[in-house]
Amino acid sequence: MADKQTPKTNAAKREQYLKKIQPYNSSIDRLLKKEAEILEAVKENPEKHALKRVTLAEVMLNLASNYLVVNGVSQSILKIRNNDALNDARKAVYKSVIYLEDTVSNFVDAAFSEYEEKLAGIETLDAGRRYRLACKMGLTIQLLESAWGSRTRWKWSFVELEGRYAAVTKNLLDLKKAAAQDPYSPDYRPLTYHFRLSKKLLTQAADRYRERYELVSHSLDDFETGILFLSALRRFLAQMGERDELETVRKKYNVWTAKLEADIKNRMDFAIPKDV
Repeated sequence: MADKQTPKTNAAKREQYLKKIQPYNSSIDRLLKKEAEILEAVKENPEKHALKRVTLAEVMLNLASNYLVVNGVSQSILKIRNNDALNDARKAVYKSVIYLEDTVSNFVDAAFSEYEEKLAGIETLDAGRRYRLACKMGLTIQLLESAWGSRTRWKWSFVELEGRYAAVTKNLLDLKKAAAQDPYSPDYRPLTYHFRLSKKLLTQAADRYRERYELVSHSLDDFETGILFLSALRRFLAQMGERDELETVRKKYNVWTAKLEADIKNRMDFAIPKDV
């Protein structure tokens, strides 16, 4: 037989919960204060804003992690999901993405030359830190989605977040260095792993937009965005000289484009009144 919850036991659990999350709340306060301080410094020294915005992105991921822990404690002790904490975590992850977009651009399908100048501002940021930041962002997004669960109203909105994460991860990678790798360089492994991660994320973003189109939205915008990510992957592989994978992606791109054109035609035919 399950234990009955009484006002006394509920109060005790509430007290236990508040005590358990106290250090995380303190950490949240410190991180929010740090964000405010860095933003103020960015205003005073705009020429150094690029590296500082990378730091802001890292701070926001740490902030999101603390909110996720608060939710975990709530579920463990109170047996309920802390929606406020999860909403704050979601906002923190979005801010992290935005800070990186402001640093390296939010371009999806663009030549490296179109955003290369922005990367000059983080030239001193080594390949390892860039890759670790991309991985941490991906892990935080996964934990956030898992915490909300598969039935949440946010489920399909995460498709946009995943897409923006894929684009910013690609743009964070210095393609010139990645294309001319020295196997003996300390940057070799992080550059290689970052390249592989970018390929994976661009593929997933395309598939997720296509999935949302087919299953939920039926919006041509979603399908077109999925194709945009495929086009970005195609360009990315071409820039890196990945010919075998490039041919596979080209075929997929052509199939998707033909499907989109057919869907558009079918909708137009359906919308035109038939003569009786």
